[in-house]
Amino acid sequence: MSLPLTPVLHTPRLTLRETRAEDFEACAALWGDERVVRHIGGRVSTPSESWGRMLRFPGLWALLGYGYWTLEERETGDFAGQVGLADFKRDLSVDITGVPEAGWVLSPSVHGRGYATEAMRAVLDWADATLTAERTCCLIDPGNAASLNVARKLGYRDTQTARLGDHDTLVLWRPRGG
Repeated sequence: MSLPLTPVLHTPRLTLRETRAEDFEACAALWGDERVVRHIGGRVSTPSESWGRMLRFPGLWALLGYGYWTLEERETGDFAGQVGLADFKRDLSVDITGVPEAGWVLSPSVHGRGYATEAMRAVLDWADATLTAERTCCLIDPGNAASLNVARKLGYRDTQTARLGDHDTLVLWRPRGG
């Protein structure tokens, strides 16, 4: 078996690693939880949709050289969520072509612990050292105060309102080294 394309990153409390088939149940539970998706499209995913999302992650790494990590708590090894960078080729009214889009989604059991900020700092440090992109962006529902707070801590500042599907979203920008 070859080494995974996804680099393993460590923070004081988390391991960021490749997504594995055995993550399916935790991933399906994550994306099937109304508390999780309330500000991410507003609709829970079926197990099949969650599986499809998991299958995309290795493809991001193979095609783009960046992608999503699965989060594990270092102390327990428990699944804590998914974070990373992507290019989803979104139908968005603001042009983000060629700009890695940051994203984070955490299990409700770990909300409020600062894991999103901790994990995304590791991701962005990796991106700043590895990628050539001059900036990254993130898309956040205007009502998602917790994620807006995380984005600000990570250095995302300039904000635009964009149309994504049938609703408005905020596009926040962070310069390299932000």
